[in-house]
Amino acid sequence: RSPNHLCPLCETKACVSAETMTIHHTKHHNTYVTNLNASLEKLDAAVSAGDVSSIIGLQGALKFNGGGHLNHTLFWENLAPAADSELKDGPLKDAIIAKFGSFDAMKADVSAMSVAVQGSGWGWLGYDSKSKQIVAATCANQDPLQATTGLVPLLGIDVWEHAYYVDYRNVRPDYVKAVWDVINWDVVEKRFIAASQ
Repeated sequence: RSPNHLCPLCETKACVSAETMTIHHTKHHNTYVTNLNASLEKLDAAVSAGDVSSIIGLQGALKFNGGGHLNHTLFWENLAPAADSELKDGPLKDAIIAKFGSFDAMKADVSAMSVAVQGSGWGWLGYDSKSKQIVAATCANQDPLQATTGLVPLLGIDVWEHAYYVDYRNVRPDYVKAVWDVINWDVVEKRFIAASQ
């Protein structure tokens, strides 16, 4: 999904600029999709040829580019104009309070973990189907949350510098603080409800 619907809100500096969103979507996310498609073609050929060594050799590219596509697709869906970014009373808010004590405490935990990611990666709010709880987590690089941890992704914060460098330079904490103002909590709650059933 294109982030173009977010550009008017981003021009107000509620989160990031239209320039950053455009570069992020058309260059970075597009590259993951292009490379994933190329890797899938190679995988198909290797499977058809029974070339197990080549199949195994493609796993890194599939994980990185597939994860980049999955993570970014979720990221775009996570965003909404600041005026529409409100966590309403409901099952998601109840689960957040039950786990973290308050909405602000959850934001503080996810923010601290996201800012602390070494190098590049993602901060996550996920659902643990075993404990039936919402948890904060991080993943390095483009590792997809569910495939690497078993947690169902509800909310992802991209902390690769390409997500914020134009606007925030290398000040990741300011970006993470700002991104909370444009979270589409309705989408996050739908994911939570689906995951918890």
